[in-house]
Amino acid sequence: MDTRSAASGRNVVVVGTQWGDEGKGKVVDWLTDHAAAVVRFQGGHNAGHTLVINGKKTALQLIPSGIMRAGVNCYIGNGVVVDPTHLLLEIERLEAAGLEVRSRLYISESCPLILPFHVEVDRAREAMRESSGIGKIGTTGKGIGPAYEDKVARRALRAQDLKHPERFAAKLTELLALHNFVLEGYLHGQPLEFQPIFDHAMKVAEQIKPMLADVGVRIHAVNVQGGSVLFEGAQGTLLDIDHGTYPYVTSSNCVAGNAAAGSGVGPDKLHYILGITKAYTTRVGSGPFPTELPMDEPGTVGHHLSTVGQERGTVTGRARRCGWLDAAALKRSILINGISGLCLTKLDVLDGLAEIKMCIGYDLGDTKVDILPLDADDIIACQPIYETFPGWTETTFGVTNWDDLPLNARRYLERVQAFIGAPIDMVSTGPDRDHTILLRHPYKV
Repeated sequence: MDTRSAASGRNVVVVGTQWGDEGKGKVVDWLTDHAAAVVRFQGGHNAGHTLVINGKKTALQLIPSGIMRAGVNCYIGNGVVVDPTHLLLEIERLEAAGLEVRSRLYISESCPLILPFHVEVDRAREAMRESSGIGKIGTTGKGIGPAYEDKVARRALRAQDLKHPERFAAKLTELLALHNFVLEGYLHGQPLEFQPIFDHAMKVAEQIKPMLADVGVRIHAVNVQGGSVLFEGAQGTLLDIDHGTYPYVTSSNCVAGNAAAGSGVGPDKLHYILGITKAYTTRVGSGPFPTELPMDEPGTVGHHLSTVGQERGTVTGRARRCGWLDAAALKRSILINGISGLCLTKLDVLDGLAEIKMCIGYDLGDTKVDILPLDADDIIACQPIYETFPGWTETTFGVTNWDDLPLNARRYLERVQAFIGAPIDMVSTGPDRDHTILLRHPYKV
C-alpha cells in the first residue's frame, strides 16, 4: 500500500455539541447518501441513535448508522469498546429486518472488549456511590468505563485476542483475578467464574473473527479510490472525558479530533466537521445543567419540550432533562471541535411556544461569563443569562426550504448563528431523513 497517495475522497466528521442525544443518527443516515463508508470512532453500546425511515423507527447502539443504506460499508474503529455479545444481538436484529450486515461491517482488531466483569464492576460502583451518598455518575451500567480503564492500564483483552484461544485464556485469567478482587474486597459483590466467560467468548469469536479488519488501512483505501467517508461520533462534546463536565462525563473522547485517533487515519483526512445541536438542550443522567427547566407540570415549557420532543434515552429509556438552548455551552463546543458548520435539529419541537429563550452567558458570583466554564462546580453555580425571542404559531414540521420557515423561527436561528460564530448549514424539522433544510452541503463546501 502506498500511504503517500493523495486521497481524493472527501471526509466529514459528525459530532454532538451538547450532552448527546442531538439527533446525530438521522443526520449521519442522511449524509450517507454521499459516502462510501461510515466509521464509528469512540464509545460503546452506551450510545444510541434512533432513525426514522419511511415512518419506521430503528434504534442502533453500536453499529454505525450507515448500515441502513444498502451498499455502504461500516467500520467500528479502534477507539470503540465492543461487547461482542451485544454486537451479535444487534446484527441479528438488523438481519431479521432484512438488512445485509456481516458482509458490510468491519471491526478493528484493536477494539477493547467489554466482558461480563466490566458490567458487574460498573453497576456495583454506581450502587456504592448511591448508597454512600456521594451521588451516582449516571452511567448506563454497561461496562463501558471499566473497559476503557483496562485499555488505558494496558491490560485489556482486544478483538484480536479472539483469534488466539490460549492467549485469550491467559489474559482473561489475569484480568478476571483483578476484577474479582475489586468486586469482592471493595464493592462487596460476587466473583465471576472463568470458564463460562471463556467458553462464551470462544463461541462468539467464530462469528466475530470474519469481520475483523485493519480499519485504518481500509479507510485510506476508500479515499484513494475516490470514495468519501463519514465519521460518526457518539454521545456529545460536553460528555467528553477531557472537555466535558467532569466527572459527570463518559469514558472516551467525543470530540472531532478523536475521529483520527479512534479510527487510524491522519487528522489531515478530516475535511469538514459538522456539529449537531438541538434547538433546545437536553441531558440524561447526573451533572450540571444551567438551563434546565422543571418538566413535571403540564403547561410548562419543560413539560412541552419533554413530551413534544419525546425525550427519552435511546439506550436506557430514561427521561431526558430539558431546558432552553445553552448557546454559551455551544460556543465551548464550537471551539473544541473546530466546527465547520452546524445542523440544528428538532426545531419543530419549539412550534407553538409563546416565547423562546437562549442562554448567552452566566452570572458566576460577581462575574459574568459568555462561555461554559471548565469546572463542574463552577457550572453548578452558574445562573443563566437569557435573550428572549417571540415564538411562532405556524408549524415547521417537515419544512424543507429556509424561506418557508416562519419569520420568527428564521430570526431565532440567525441569532444563534451570530452568537456562536459558526454557520448553520442544515436544519432538521422532523425525524424522517427527508425532513431537512439544506443550506450548505458538508460534502460539497
